[in-house]
This record gives sequence, C-alpha cells and structure tokens, in this order.
Amino acid sequence: MKVVLVLSGGGAKALAHAGAFRALELADLVPDRIVGTSMGAVIGAALAAGMPFDQVRARSLGLSRTDVAPFDPLALVKGLFARSLIPATALRRTIKRLVPKTLFEYLKIPLTVTATDLDTGELMLFGGTGREGGGETEETLEEEVELLDALYASCALPLYFPPLEVGGRRFADGGLRAVLPLEAARQLEPDADLFVAVNVGPGFDEVLPPGGPPARMPRIVRSHGEAIRIMMAEQTEQAVRRWKDGKQTPRLVYVRPVAEREATFAVDRIQEYVEAGYQAVRKALA
Repeated sequence: MKVVLVLSGGGAKALAHAGAFRALELADLVPDRIVGTSMGAVIGAALAAGMPFDQVRARSLGLSRTDVAPFDPLALVKGLFARSLIPATALRRTIKRLVPKTLFEYLKIPLTVTATDLDTGELMLFGGTGREGGGETEETLEEEVELLDALYASCALPLYFPPLEVGGRRFADGGLRAVLPLEAARQLEPDADLFVAVNVGPGFDEVLPPGGPPARMPRIVRSHGEAIRIMMAEQTEQAVRRWKDGKQTPRLVYVRPVAEREATFAVDRIQEYVEAGYQAVRKALA
C-alpha cells in the first residue's frame, strides 16, 4: 500500500505530527512521501531524515519559547519600518536543531515542502516530485532551494518572521496558500492508495487554551493573528470539502488531534501534542 502523509502548519501544535507518524509506523504504514507546510514540514523533515521518534520528541521537548520566537527589541525602535517582530536566526537555529540533514536528497522518505511566493501568490513546492519524469501540478516546483532554506521559508509567516529571499524572489509561509496541502499531495502522488492528513492548523472549531489568550499580547499582533486564523481556517475547510466531493478520490484519513487558538508558541505543551497526534491517528486507523 502506498501511503502519503500530509502535515499542516500549526507552530508548537505541529509536534502532534510526530505522534501521528509513530502511530503509522506501529501500524506498518510508514509513509512513502510526506508533504508538509510550515512546522509540519519541519517535523516531517526530521522524520523523513530517519530520526527515531523518541529523538524527535526529546529534541522538541528541550525547546523553549525564546529558542523559537525571541522578540526583537529593535522592532520597537523601527516601528512600522521593521522587517519582522522576530529575527530569522532563532527560527533557523531551531530548524537546524530538529532536522539532521541539509539536502533533500539525503532524506530517507521523499519530502515536499510548501511555501508561498509573496509577489505572485503562487504556491511553491520545494523538493520536487520524486517521480520518474516529474509530473505537472498546478503549483510551481522549485528544485534549487536547499532543505533548511525551504523549511525556513515554509515557516516564515509575515509580521513574525522575514521572508526567504532567493534570486530576487521572496518566499513565505506555505500556509498562506495551503496550510493543509491536500491538493498538492494528491497531484504529486495520484496513484497513492491512502492519504493521511493531520491538521493542527487554524480552524473555526478552535477553543482558547486553558487560562485564556496569552497575556500582554499587543492588540495589532492579536488582530493580525485572528485575520490569519480566519483565512487559513476557510481554505482548509474548502480543501477537505473538495476532496470529499471529488469523484474517485483516493481514500483519505483526516484527523484533527489539536484544535486550540493562540497556541502557536506553546512549547510547554509539546508532550501533550505528541500524545494527541498518536492517539488521534491510532483511533482513526482502528
């Protein structure tokens, strides 16, 4: 059976993907390809590189919020002229800490990473098709960006992180176009028998975490986050609806292990998210 694993963005919540992968492993359904967006792509890359589940979890548990998202005090000085609220270096260090390989060709499982071209609005697929002779998709395939750069671009949500700039082009978070890249996965692997989609991204079903929203969040940042959440929630609902309404579509196992608002940087709850992903996929397969 040919299995494709589709992983959404979701910040810290994306650690549920590690648990989901473990459940597939134990069911003898190791994916033949992983397609991921944002932190889903990062966790997917770590697993695609062959890093054992326990090691992925251990490295993730060692992260603190300042490792991933330290506020840049210069952003206050620059005000509206700042490139971003958070410097790129912190996110890049985190990606390098979690992903032991530097090139797509070193991965044991083929990986496709999404990003968005900020100038054209195109959904970009980094990592290629991995199929003989390639194959056309509605998205643009980019082969020349290295793995760690592609992962950074996929996570670089505007306002928070500056975009990746390559050859005069600017690439940012893949979630701007496909926070759950179902259609890209289906076009890349049309002959797959089973697609497993793990969605921990924004949704209209989300609830606030225990204790309510994070304290001292600037209003403009929260308003931006709410706007992004609504946009991504709607695009994900449409992607799932199109799949279900399609004729002769492959089998899809869709799981929603975590549905929390404003938990993007909740690194203190990583173990909880890992377990949620494991249990959700295990239950869905059963």
